Amino acid sequence: MKHAIYQMKIIPGDPEGNRRKIKQWAEETVRTEKPDIIVLPEMWTTSYTLDELETLSDHDGEPSLSFLKDVAKANDVHIIGGSIPNMKNGDIYNTSFVVNKAGELVYQYDKIHLVPMLNEPAYLTGGTEKVQLFELDGVKMGLIICYDLRFPELARSLALKGAEVLYIVAEWPKARGEHWKALQIARAIENQFYVVSCNCVGTHDGVEFSGNSMVVDPWGNTLKLGSEQKEETIVESIALENVNSFRSDVPIFTSRVPEMYEL
Repeated sequence: MKHAIYQMKIIPGDPEGNRRKIKQWAEETVRTEKPDIIVLPEMWTTSYTLDELETLSDHDGEPSLSFLKDVAKANDVHIIGGSIPNMKNGDIYNTSFVVNKAGELVYQYDKIHLVPMLNEPAYLTGGTEKVQLFELDGVKMGLIICYDLRFPELARSLALKGAEVLYIVAEWPKARGEHWKALQIARAIENQFYVVSCNCVGTHDGVEFSGNSMVVDPWGNTLKLGSEQKEETIVESIALENVNSFRSDVPIFTSRVPEMYEL
């Protein structure tokens, strides 16, 4: 399963400009790399222009959801659609969409954990639905957004349901860049699945984003690591048959004693 990850430099506060940019990138990347799945970063329509989201947010996913459906269908490619600020019933959520190559919405998720260090709770509402599995080409997958990475319970809940790949879409800051890399490797090792992440690059409002989009295998090996500062496309294929072999070699799920754990 071949991935193309768009480590994007987002244009702050310009949803239409970012849609044009992604459309052009997707067309070129699918033509040259022929990926099965393309992956976008968190808040790709606006970046962290939090004080402008009242006017910049999508409404019930539109127009960005229709845009993703059109791009997926036109290019015959699955899309892990990063996330967008999304107004629903007067509240703004950080919402991710997964769209298959037929242009159908497969899954959507509202970010549960809001980042106090970036003042997200002052502008956004946390999601109220638990993370769930979705499937693309018969592969069980999960998705979390940025700060969610610090809460291992989410990743473990998806692994226990059978997830073979975890996607992480982010605008992770460079100030905590080492955490970004270390936590992804930890999630891969402790859950024995692939981790595929898409971070952005650039700076907005004094916050520099760390890049370093990654593909990590279930043994914790970093298969691909993006640069810290460069907008680029990271391309990597993953071998899903490795998931079961890793889980057989170190059978942590059959060794669990959940009645002994307190949360």
